[in-house]
Amino acid sequence: MDGLTQKIFRAIVRGRVQGVLYRDFARSKARALGIVGTVENLKDGSVEIYAQGDEKKLQQFLEKLKRGSFFSKVESIEVAWQETNTQREDFVIVY
Repeated sequence: MDGLTQKIFRAIVRGRVQGVLYRDFARSKARALGIVGTVENLKDGSVEIYAQGDEKKLQQFLEKLKRGSFFSKVESIEVAWQETNTQREDFVIVY
């Protein structure tokens, strides 16, 4: 990204978000927006997302995450923002 400082957020998504293709949904939407990072199921039933990219694209991604996949029901998203100079390569599901 030409050495520009990018934004990154860590989000914890709660609700009916496991076993409903939420991670696949997140990966698909992230890749479509050019966002890199990871999505992972947590033991407490929530989903953790690290997303990095242009702030405007990240805001769009967050809106999609709030709506969720067809079978999911997002109840809440906790988001913590930071800046970074490192660059990931892709958006992947962590198993």
